[in-house]
Amino acid sequence: MSEEKKDIVIEFQDVTKVYKLFKNDKQRFKAIFLKNTPYKKKFAVNHLSFQIRKGEAVALLGKNGAGKSTILKMITGVAYPTVGKITVNGRVSALLELTAGFDGEFTGRENIYFRGQLMGLSDKEIAELEPEIVEFADLNDYIDQPVRTYSSGMKARLGFAINVNIKPEILIVDEALSVGDNEFKKKCTAKINEIINEKDVTFLFVTHSSSTARSFCKRGLVMRQGKLMYDSDIDDAIEYYERMTEEDAAKKKGKGKGIFEQ
Repeated sequence: MSEEKKDIVIEFQDVTKVYKLFKNDKQRFKAIFLKNTPYKKKFAVNHLSFQIRKGEAVALLGKNGAGKSTILKMITGVAYPTVGKITVNGRVSALLELTAGFDGEFTGRENIYFRGQLMGLSDKEIAELEPEIVEFADLNDYIDQPVRTYSSGMKARLGFAINVNIKPEILIVDEALSVGDNEFKKKCTAKINEIINEKDVTFLFVTHSSSTARSFCKRGLVMRQGKLMYDSDIDDAIEYYERMTEEDAAKKKGKGKGIFEQ
């Protein structure tokens, strides 16, 4: 493998993800047995190719339905491409569904081990990280209570604490910075800044907020209806995204096609 290729931690090669949309649950059930059951194709991602190198901080910009969440699901292995190839090199920590993956009967402390094992860590590695995770979550005595007794905010704090403290090689954040009160939000933001300032950590951030993207990222990928429209440094990408959004708004008001549909 060349030195240039070694640096690539995420690569999409002509990736397409198609979802089958059925008229109702009955049609969906019929499709299990009958191949000719009618459905509509939804191209969530359409012939997508890009590379992200080790240590890059990249924002994925796009409106709802642009394909951003599908990209994250495929990187984390929750979904798979219909065609194309995806390569991911490194331990991925994803701040997506912070409250998912907990066992309600386990205590918060037991769930640290449970989640850590799911992420591929050994018990020894988790034991070394446990004090830092417990301190960061700041749940006090609740850390030794069953997670079913937690509020959604408490679960999110624990989920965030686990994901940012497992020494990720690739950190993925899907607008998950609004966790808890203002003091905890500042703590989360500071921790993410600390992680992405480490040379070898790759950061992928999905957001609608241009200002937040600019504060964390150096590069931006602009998505629209499953296609990569623009890939450049963050300032140029944000400018393109905002112009594209303005054009879409103008079209909705009946002012004709914008430059992005010519």
